[in-house]
Amino acid sequence: MNMRVLIVDDEPLIRAGIRDGLAGMPQIETLAECSSGVDAIAFLCSRPVDLVLLDVQLQDCTGLDVVERVGPDRMPSVIFVTAFDEYAIKAFELNAVDYLLKPFDQKRLRNSVERASKRIEAHRQADIAVQLKALLNSRSRKWPERIVVKEGERFEFVSVDSIDWIESANNYVVLHCGQSSHLLNESLTNLESRLNPARFLRIHRGRMVNLARIDAVHPMLGGTYELQLRTGIRLSSGRQYKSQIQALLRA
Repeated sequence: MNMRVLIVDDEPLIRAGIRDGLAGMPQIETLAECSSGVDAIAFLCSRPVDLVLLDVQLQDCTGLDVVERVGPDRMPSVIFVTAFDEYAIKAFELNAVDYLLKPFDQKRLRNSVERASKRIEAHRQADIAVQLKALLNSRSRKWPERIVVKEGERFEFVSVDSIDWIESANNYVVLHCGQSSHLLNESLTNLESRLNPARFLRIHRGRMVNLARIDAVHPMLGGTYELQLRTGIRLSSGRQYKSQIQALLRA
């Protein structure tokens, strides 16, 4: 029995790459391609689909919006396609939902589809619904608006919006807020998990930046970048964060 597949992505080249990769898999029947969330929702609600390759960030909505509108219990197996959304990737891994990180090759695509095929054959749709519900619940998480720091014998409340960038200092971090700074007894990795990834981006193993403070991005040698903030400060990125910076530029 063929596995019925729907491709959902707003980039024609990505859709073509997925289509070409699936063409070499005889058990796959590509039903259609959708370039928007609205079209995907309508298609998924109108006819049976076994697997959907779903872009995380569409022009009109997100992939999770599609899941929410269709309903986790009605959704087929899903392979999310994402450019770099770090929080989304962590959520997918936490909830055992498969994803493809752009750019991906045909081997990675086929491996993901084959794993999805095995799940479908094992009749694990109930498990898939549970995973998707957990993923939707993780999206509703509330991010802090203030951070408590100890200054001498008192505690101060630092507004998250006031932070320009964050610097690692061993097991501490320094919150740079305009002309002032605050030392926080917390690791950068732990603080990163508490901050909204839609507002703060890790650009280096020792630095994070408030996206609203970035004025310009300057390409450097070796796949690194220099981010210029509104304050005039320039922060260099690490090579391993190249894809995150490129995705930021595309967005």
